[in-house]
Amino acid sequence: MLRSLWTGASGMTSMQLYIDTISNNLANVNTIGYKQDKANFQDLLYEEVLPSGAVTSSGINHPTGIQVGLGVKPASITKIFTQGSPVVTENDYDIAILGRGFFQIELPNGDTGYTRDGSFKLDSDGSVVTSDGYYLLPRITVPPDATLFTVGRDGTVTVSTPGNVNPVELGQIELVTFINPQGLHAMGQNLFLESTVSGAPQVGLPQSEHYGSLMHRATESSNVNVVAEMVDMISGQRAYEFNSRSIQSSDDMLQTVIGLKR
Repeated sequence: MLRSLWTGASGMTSMQLYIDTISNNLANVNTIGYKQDKANFQDLLYEEVLPSGAVTSSGINHPTGIQVGLGVKPASITKIFTQGSPVVTENDYDIAILGRGFFQIELPNGDTGYTRDGSFKLDSDGSVVTSDGYYLLPRITVPPDATLFTVGRDGTVTVSTPGNVNPVELGQIELVTFINPQGLHAMGQNLFLESTVSGAPQVGLPQSEHYGSLMHRATESSNVNVVAEMVDMISGQRAYEFNSRSIQSSDDMLQTVIGLKR
């Protein structure tokens, strides 16, 4: 009897995590470069009441046996790195990645972060930075007299300056890929960090093999499907209710047993 109480409790706890994950997806539906989270679950250990193949008193083997499940547990929360839709902004310093890859960002402690958020700005020195002021790597500095900032699909950055007929090349934007991007550590601020399971960063140029291209004056929208998330939320809510009812039913059965001795 008590087994069903703990089984139902594990289901309620897991469905709470499921709803938490969906809520975070919906909260970031307008976050630039955000990638959807997906919660995965596993069944718990089984109590083996009767092993498969056990021999009966008549010498016949049981074909299936009896195993009673003990509930569910969270297994992982996986990032889904599908492409978000590009949104044209007409902002000179907005850059969207079309395909695989991450921008490299220099963090204040000297480490390198990785992001799909290409809504860049200029700081007081003319350097291209994130919304938090972190430098894009390799660093690119725009001259104060530049009149036209352009980023090619291959990552080549050029500007027009007075006295120069031809555009002046400032640098080359590089992209980074990982063997297992789902293994990256999400640190917030639209940034990821390398981990032991993500694999080492592999640096390459946009439009080269295994790397996406760049779209200037655009950003990548979140890949969250609002309709699908709402359907999943309803499903998770109903599953939570079903598990709570199993606990209530177990409690009613316990009350019935207690009442037998009266």
